[in-house]
Amino acid sequence: MKKRELGKSGLYVSELALGTMSFPNNEVEVKEIVDTAIHAGINFFDTANIYDGRKNEKLVGKALKEHREKVILATKVGNKLNPDGKGWTWDPTKNHIMEEVKHSLHRLGTDYIDLYQLHGGTMEDNIDETIDAFESLKKEGLIRQYGISSIRPTVINRFLEKSTAISVMMQYSLLDRRPEEWFPLISGSGASIITRGTLAKGYLTMEGQEKANVSNGFALYKASELQHTVNSLNDEVDDLHAASIAFALLNDTISSALVGARTTKQLLDSIVAYEKGCPAEQLEKLKNLTEMHQYNEHRI
Repeated sequence: MKKRELGKSGLYVSELALGTMSFPNNEVEVKEIVDTAIHAGINFFDTANIYDGRKNEKLVGKALKEHREKVILATKVGNKLNPDGKGWTWDPTKNHIMEEVKHSLHRLGTDYIDLYQLHGGTMEDNIDETIDAFESLKKEGLIRQYGISSIRPTVINRFLEKSTAISVMMQYSLLDRRPEEWFPLISGSGASIITRGTLAKGYLTMEGQEKANVSNGFALYKASELQHTVNSLNDEVDDLHAASIAFALLNDTISSALVGARTTKQLLDSIVAYEKGCPAEQLEKLKNLTEMHQYNEHRI
């Protein structure tokens, strides 16, 4: 599997990354999924401190223990679980970040985090304080690099402008091309994009047409528009899953396409799709069948 540099960090990540949010709460099953990913050449794994009530980091850390020095491990901070475990509040303060990283390190069973990401952000945040926390953690050696997970251009722009962040995680796919408007800004800041929602909640897989037929819509597509677009995409290619992953990696600003998996089979489907690829001329035709929407809110 090919690798790309994450920003200008010197960290090289597999073009296909594994998002762990949908992992089952079962150590044996998680280990099987992770081992399959490692065997296929995936070296980039993404989790977050609040996934599955903090259980996800523990499962991921245990499954990756024997592979730790060979992988790039990413997690997130900023959302704080409520005491009752139901919902969370936003807390980007330095005190919270400096304290929460210790808990993540403990749950992950590691001495350092390769990529620590701010899990959201608002224009009301004291961004200087937040960035100071990340920079302090870098100096202490507890994290190697940091980035942000957000779809708000205003927040992303301010964070990149004031920091040495190397990555932006954004929802991006054939069905959600809104980030394309901001590719130049992100790459010009020396950062790169990690795509999430690469398969658009399954609309860009073999089951996509069936899902679209009972959907209320997706991103800025209304239900009827979504159905028409998904059907048109499937008419154009014989493997929309493969084409969608290839599309997500088309632009050099993108370092890695994140896919999720609840089962080993789901992961294998994405690995096979990645390896199959799609010709550039077909990808151009697919682009012409989709809309390049823009963010209506949080604009610079």
